[in-house]
Amino acid sequence: MNRIFVSLLLLVMIAGCALRQVPDDDAAPAVASGNAKDRLAPFSAGAPGGLPSGWEPVVILRTKKPTHYQLVAEQERTVLHAKAVGASSGLMQHVSIDPLQQPWLTWQWKIAGLVKTADNFHGATEDSPVRIVLGFDGDKDTLPFADQVLFDTAKLITGHDFPYATMMYIWENKAPVGTVIANSRSKRIQKVVAASGPDGIGQWKNFTRNIVEDYERAFGEKPGRLIGVGVLTDTDNTGETVEAWYGDIRVLRERM
Repeated sequence: MNRIFVSLLLLVMIAGCALRQVPDDDAAPAVASGNAKDRLAPFSAGAPGGLPSGWEPVVILRTKKPTHYQLVAEQERTVLHAKAVGASSGLMQHVSIDPLQQPWLTWQWKIAGLVKTADNFHGATEDSPVRIVLGFDGDKDTLPFADQVLFDTAKLITGHDFPYATMMYIWENKAPVGTVIANSRSKRIQKVVAASGPDGIGQWKNFTRNIVEDYERAFGEKPGRLIGVGVLTDTDNTGETVEAWYGDIRVLRERM
């Protein structure tokens, strides 16, 4: 099989929130709520029983079983519940945010358990119970020729642009918090460990990250515009079952 075609397939499989959007036949109807491009629609604004308004299903491959997402009531508020049974799909929202002006990302999440056999250093076991996925714009003409070919070919096939760079915050089994893990198949995707190990399982955990600083550590340059934010709970590589909950995600000018 042609090497470029193989690489393209891998890119389509791992491109996170920039993947082409495929209707999810099993998805619950979205709950109406307004949102703007410089902020994310809060899960807490919706009513239990549907998908959050402004967040669109993203299916990685049609052959992959989708993760089930639904708004639920939790401690007198509405949060997003995710359950993956050997599955992988996400939700994303398109935004247009200058991270140099809004560098602070805050969110909450809770997991019922780890993906026990996951190891994010290896593609064959690269799963996480929770991910916050950020897609960034940039000048693709400055990338190595091989990356440019992949991006151009992917656009021709799918009709969608892929982000210049993708950064994910993940819950890892062993790697220390703050570790940056390059995707095993593309350096244009980097993972930052936000939580690690069993500490905090079953509890809501609050996070605040400076996405400019994390991006610079991951990619060695300042970020371009933030063009997409997604959530992803996946167990397609390990085949395990995992449940997780996401609270509101915000991109702020100042640290709270």
